[in-house]
Amino acid sequence: MDLEVKGVAASPVSQTQPCSGRKNPLQQGWTSKSWAMENPCLPVVPRLDLGSLVDSDEECIQDAEAIVDDLTTLDRKALLQHGYADNPYTAQRTTRKSDAEVVAAEKKKQTVAEQVMLDHLSRAVISDPEQNLTTEKQEIAHILPDSKMAPIRFRKRTLHETKIRTQSTLTENMLSHKVQFDGRIISRNGHDACRELVGFFFTHDQSLTIYEYRQFGKNRTNVLPFIQKSIYCHQHGRRKGKQYQLGDFYIGANLTFLSSEHPRLPESIKENTVLTLRITNIDRGASDSLKTDSVEHDDINNQEANDRLVFKAIQDVLKEQLRKRGVRIFTGLGKYLQQLDKKRNGLLEKADFKQALEVFHLEVSENDFESLWLILNGNGDGKVDYGEFRHAVVGEMNEYRKSFVRKAFMKLDFNKTGTVSITDIRKCYCAKKHPQVISGHSTEEEIKSSFLETLKDACIKSDEVSYGEFEDYYEGLSIGIIDDEDFVNILRTPWGI
Repeated sequence: MDLEVKGVAASPVSQTQPCSGRKNPLQQGWTSKSWAMENPCLPVVPRLDLGSLVDSDEECIQDAEAIVDDLTTLDRKALLQHGYADNPYTAQRTTRKSDAEVVAAEKKKQTVAEQVMLDHLSRAVISDPEQNLTTEKQEIAHILPDSKMAPIRFRKRTLHETKIRTQSTLTENMLSHKVQFDGRIISRNGHDACRELVGFFFTHDQSLTIYEYRQFGKNRTNVLPFIQKSIYCHQHGRRKGKQYQLGDFYIGANLTFLSSEHPRLPESIKENTVLTLRITNIDRGASDSLKTDSVEHDDINNQEANDRLVFKAIQDVLKEQLRKRGVRIFTGLGKYLQQLDKKRNGLLEKADFKQALEVFHLEVSENDFESLWLILNGNGDGKVDYGEFRHAVVGEMNEYRKSFVRKAFMKLDFNKTGTVSITDIRKCYCAKKHPQVISGHSTEEEIKSSFLETLKDACIKSDEVSYGEFEDYYEGLSIGIIDDEDFVNILRTPWGI
């Protein structure tokens, strides 16, 4: 009889050292090589075979007696994905693909940068809106009160009536002092989450703009403004109300905007009051060379550092519980919170989160929980986004890992709908390079079926997978993997990315 427990996490009983850590106390994300170097004595996940999953009565009895391992069948099947980490992706193929990706990324950056320069430099002075204001003021001064004249928009303005220079005139030299960065939208909507965004922060006036890069097929591309060039302020967190400055731009940083200020945004994005963008890559050279002019807010930096320490303390306590059960607990917690969200706005109250932690046996002390709530509920309305809460408690994979999750999903979602059918996933998932298949202990179909079973357990619908559910699955899997490249191999090998 197989022991299978869905949705409820087991209590921690193992006393081995945690096998995941923080790459940097100032960055969110799971694990790095530097942490592994400081902790050489790390437990190794044993290689699993599917034979042990068929008849596990005796094994379960032994585990209960030894009080060493309380993994469920789903946990064991999810851990089979760790096998790909032992079979590194072919170096030659990886190098070839990486070179092609670098060329494509540079081409994309150049295309967007050229479009930005065109949009802000080639606007004819005669078409500048300020011309209408200037001409109108001059004419009003010479018009009698009772005279009738057509509005300025119905009259033709000739070239000699324009000013030569306007206040909004930009030069190429001004726009050259910029920092370029890539970004993604933090959203459960798969279509929005996979949008390719490229932004620019201009130091001459502290303004920023963000463009969306779209590619249709191999040769056709389109670049359109997503956030118009202007001076913006933070709309969430410790820096709320503070104007964006150079120090706010780094990998992993969040940029927040009021969706009401951008009427051209897609309707799916305008459903939320605040639009949150995450910086996934940045031109470090330009950023470092321009940082001398940046002014930092030490008091806010200290507060944010303290917030990260609170998050890390809670995550360290829960690491051992999540190490081998990450997929089941993380995805189950997400589904449970989603069911509590009756209004479907992504916001829940304090009691809801306490209840969820109790259901999944995630033990957080009262003091730690209150400190956590104080940070997350910064606006004081008593409600917090449950995605933000989950990442604060459990942690979040770094942007390097997340980029491969997005690549894998975008390869599957060729229609860009934000969801993928289980049938398409079955067709695209390749298990022939799994160590268990190579050694002959398991068949490709057994590995594939185990993956699909654990993935479907993370989904609301049995026949399709949303981007959010796909990301949650690998977020949970990421918790127990120390090395970034091991995690990347887990995605590269079966998905061919």
